[in-house]
Amino acid sequence: MGERLIASCLPHNEWTHEAHVAACLWLIAERPDLDAARDFPAIIRRHNDSVGTPNTDSSGFHATITHCYVAGVASFLARVDPAQPLVDKINALLDSPEGARDWPLHFYSRDRLFSVEARRAVILPDLAPLPE
Repeated sequence: MGERLIASCLPHNEWTHEAHVAACLWLIAERPDLDAARDFPAIIRRHNDSVGTPNTDSSGFHATITHCYVAGVASFLARVDPAQPLVDKINALLDSPEGARDWPLHFYSRDRLFSVEARRAVILPDLAPLPE
């Protein structure tokens, strides 16, 4: 799935929340040649363009949510056995707080997280600091 995302050939209906989180883990854990914080935004934008999802102030790429999950997945990976199989890491992540759909709302108020400003660029959380 991660390779198909990078190649912009992942069907729109497969680009779910779970796929986003799994792809983030894969990028961090399996692609040391890529920097998730730096490269994931362009990968997502390019993918969205390829499937006809516009990257606008109300749809497509969301900078702050992406940044939040990159921080969360990196924190999660720091706690798991690196020798654990990839599929087990992904399943554990999806069952963890960091893999939940509402996880960013532990750090951001709903209004702040879903603002145009947060979609366009990474903004600081207003409820609690992100994990390092």
